[in-house]
Amino acid sequence: MTDILLIQPPIRDFYLTSKRTIPYGLACIAASLEIAGFSVEIFDGLATSKSHKLQIPEEMSYLNEYFGKEDISPFALFNSFKHFGYSFEHIGKEAAKTGAFLVGISSLFTPYAEYALMTAEAVKTYSPDCKIVLGGHHPTALYNSVMENCAVDFVIRGEGEESMPLLAAAIKENKIFDLVPGIVFRKKDGNLHVNKPALIGNLDKQPLPAINLLKHSFYKRGKMASAVITASRGCPMKCSYCSLGGLSYQKYRQRSVESVIRELDNNIVQNQAAFIDFEDENLSLDKKCFTELLHEIKSRYSESGLELRAMNGLLPTSLDEEMVCLMKESGFKTLNLSLGSSSSEQLNKFNRPDVREAFDRVLLFAEIYDLKTVGYIIAGAPFQRPEDSVSDLLYLAERRVLAGVSVFYPSPGSSDFELCKKLEILPGKYSLMRSSAFPVSHTTDRAQAVTILRLGRILNYMKFLIESGYNIPEPAPFIEKEIKYNDRIETGIELLSYFLFDGKIRGVNKEGSVYENNICAKAAGLFVEQIIKVGLKGC
Repeated sequence: MTDILLIQPPIRDFYLTSKRTIPYGLACIAASLEIAGFSVEIFDGLATSKSHKLQIPEEMSYLNEYFGKEDISPFALFNSFKHFGYSFEHIGKEAAKTGAFLVGISSLFTPYAEYALMTAEAVKTYSPDCKIVLGGHHPTALYNSVMENCAVDFVIRGEGEESMPLLAAAIKENKIFDLVPGIVFRKKDGNLHVNKPALIGNLDKQPLPAINLLKHSFYKRGKMASAVITASRGCPMKCSYCSLGGLSYQKYRQRSVESVIRELDNNIVQNQAAFIDFEDENLSLDKKCFTELLHEIKSRYSESGLELRAMNGLLPTSLDEEMVCLMKESGFKTLNLSLGSSSSEQLNKFNRPDVREAFDRVLLFAEIYDLKTVGYIIAGAPFQRPEDSVSDLLYLAERRVLAGVSVFYPSPGSSDFELCKKLEILPGKYSLMRSSAFPVSHTTDRAQAVTILRLGRILNYMKFLIESGYNIPEPAPFIEKEIKYNDRIETGIELLSYFLFDGKIRGVNKEGSVYENNICAKAAGLFVEQIIKVGLKGC
């Protein structure tokens, strides 16, 4: 029998990036529960290769006109909507076998909140006497809607490492819940008792995550075991699209280098992790701490083949040549750089600093030290113009960097979420608040947002050709025919030549039939007109 079961729910979407789904937060909470004397298990509902196709939900049916056809070209977007992970029924049955009196369910992202609730319902069906608590960003921001579901007994807002042991103890000892940090529960009169979000003061006092409870075999990167670490929490910046910037309670806190190294050692020794992703919101913000950390990693692991990454993105202004050199020597192979936009007007709207000069400097350092780079831009935000997003792509085209196009989605707690609400452009359902659903149609409409995302794919393909020694094809008129799919690169080159001639983005199915995708001709035409004029560089 197990006291407490922590669950990462399955999700439904067009794609899943499994290396970004390691349930690090649950491992942190599990460690605190074990220190408090409770037995704990983690059931990772995503840690399986199982997936099956579903019909696109009715509320997303408008997406069929953009990517409802099969496409095996290098410019393809999404082809099918899938359920990733175990079934809800299976999770409910497995939860019942543990006999847990408390089940905690992670609900990090608003578009997936429905699946966290479906998990709660399944658990309650097979274990009607257990108590269920939801935590994560979604219930922290939108606890009222979560508590409307009768399968949910509690919400913990904010950071749960301190709150979960106190809640578990209160349930076990039949005590009141009022003093549990971040707790939300129904009072006898049906109204909600709501505490302020919980916040950990000193991160160094927390136990190391209980990584022994994770299914590491699922999260391999190639043949390498992978792990997630955070060296800090929070972010002092106030970017309009980010929920952290809108959270008054969420302070920026840095762990000591010694604490991070202990966790790193734990992952490398215990699980032979060879790929580490730092999931900090702003890893390099504290230059002194980050430099000390890199020196320590370099001295310990420089000969081990350890690869490091910061997939959440790095602020270019926080990086200098010494730091980039150290990152290379410590195990970084790729720098994920947060640009936001190349438009100063748009950067003001995003409430972001202008990092363009620093961005160029870091790209130069990356080239000197043989590091790959990805530059991330946002497209489709309220009042953002599609022509500015095309300009962003052309800006990246002239630089040795891959283009990372992030389609805007409204994140609860952010100032842009409130702006969307004021403009009455919020999607009607939480499930639509995801990039893959192109949720907001405003000054950039959906057809334009889809086009910009496709143009990003085309740009990166052109960079790939340059980097691989191919020539960019000459523009050529499309001749109605089938493409015999023998080679993905050659197929892409042929479709690219047509695109450069007429600005139409085509796809091809397995039978070789070529078709036109639904795009914004004006945005694509502007890109074609300009891409032949810029000094296109590889990546």
